[in-house]
Amino acid sequence: MKIRSLIIGLFFWAGIVSAQNTPKENSLLWEISGKGLSKPSYLFGTIHLICPTDFSLSDSLKNAISKTQQLALEIDMDDPALMGTMTKTMFMADGKTLQGILTENQYAQLSQFYKDSLGMSITSFGRAKPFMLMGPMFNKILGCEPQSYEISLMSLAAKQKSEVIGLETIEEQMAIFDTIPYNRQAEMLLSMIDKLPETKSEFHDMVELYKKQDLQSLYNLTLKSEFGMDGQDEVMLFQRNQKWIKRIDKVVHEKPTFIAVGAAHLGGEKGVIALLRKDGFRVRAVGK
Repeated sequence: MKIRSLIIGLFFWAGIVSAQNTPKENSLLWEISGKGLSKPSYLFGTIHLICPTDFSLSDSLKNAISKTQQLALEIDMDDPALMGTMTKTMFMADGKTLQGILTENQYAQLSQFYKDSLGMSITSFGRAKPFMLMGPMFNKILGCEPQSYEISLMSLAAKQKSEVIGLETIEEQMAIFDTIPYNRQAEMLLSMIDKLPETKSEFHDMVELYKKQDLQSLYNLTLKSEFGMDGQDEVMLFQRNQKWIKRIDKVVHEKPTFIAVGAAHLGGEKGVIALLRKDGFRVRAVGK
């Protein structure tokens, strides 16, 4: 099992100020300047998994990343210790198991779905946090072998020898999921399977809004998602956004940086764009 694929799958769930600071333009790419910066940095909203037919790296994006010297993702996916750390944090505490937190019928349903629809056995997930089981489901939900903006951006960064850094650690990110009880995580997983057509429809709507670069509508859809935030928007979005501002301030003053985080983090009054503007930066939309 590829750890990067699991992490990007988790990104999907973790990512989906005054009014004048809220972004109005439809754009995924933003230039950050002011507050003593000698050179601009850039902010880009990703969708963590998307079908290749919907994937696109614009000339504007390639031009922006060529002007920077480091790539900041939500976590440092280039860290050689990532796999070991992920393995240590993926299991439930106190010896809990999937069979222990699910009823016999629920476990049988989950096992059958993974066998029939994904060609996998869930026995290898025995002690894993239920959210970890969502990663392999995205091929089925999207109806394709998904492509990742993060992996593609890392490839562009590597070509120009830009360092990859993270705005948070894998431990911080996994701790977010620990705020949701294991049994509730399992219920959300089973709900996705029970309502697979609705799940596919919601993801389709999300992709369409992303292609339109409609940040506000994408933000609104993330908050009302039946399968995503589950009332955890304060922890999954807003608190993380606030923490990132100080970290972004630090890295952009060190060197020009291309910052890429889930697009749902950009919109709204508590989004990264509004918070950066409130912090004294100029943040303007960059044309397609």
